[in-house]
Amino acid sequence: MKVIKQSETLAEQAYTLLKKAIINGELQEKQPLPEESMSKELGISRTPLRDALNRLALEGLVIQKKGRPAIVAGFTREKSLEYMEIRSVLEIHSITQIMDRVDSLFIDQLKENLLEQRGAIDENDFQKFIELDSEFHILLASKNSNEEMKDLIERMNTGVNRAFLILSNTVPQSARSAYAEHVEILQALEQKEAAQAKEKMMVHLNNVEKRFLMYYSNIPVG
Repeated sequence: MKVIKQSETLAEQAYTLLKKAIINGELQEKQPLPEESMSKELGISRTPLRDALNRLALEGLVIQKKGRPAIVAGFTREKSLEYMEIRSVLEIHSITQIMDRVDSLFIDQLKENLLEQRGAIDENDFQKFIELDSEFHILLASKNSNEEMKDLIERMNTGVNRAFLILSNTVPQSARSAYAEHVEILQALEQKEAAQAKEKMMVHLNNVEKRFLMYYSNIPVG
């Protein structure tokens, strides 16, 4: 990892560097993050490092336990499938509820997001792609009049689910496929084809689940 520069907030820089290291696999699942050695490596004191670790913990990327070093988080196969089931139930139902609220401005917002997704892929900036992927799904949910459902979908796309995408490190391999699936969802919405939009969302989330399962199939047993 790079040494911290003094021109920006130290905690913010530490957060960004650690998050990138997790995404790139430089810091791996269950790897300890001892404050003394990490602060020396980054060239900062423990206080901004702790702030960065706290932020990463809130995002589900690290696990903190009292009296022990923080560790890079991981997910079980069963827990990941549970989260995907919840996402599917919520998002497939939600997309059928928003068709009457889809207008040209909303379509333009989705197109802008997809343009940025494509740019992130071309630049191999997969941290940015993950953020834009989450934003795409949250934007779709924003048209739902059910505030509780909207809130649940947002939480699923900004918390544990996003953390798993980062930790599983499947995004570099699957980003182009996910982008293409997003495009098909947009096209169905633009054409006001409710049944097709539902089908495309179902296909997309099924494929996300398949990519999760491919990740677990590559984990050595024991």
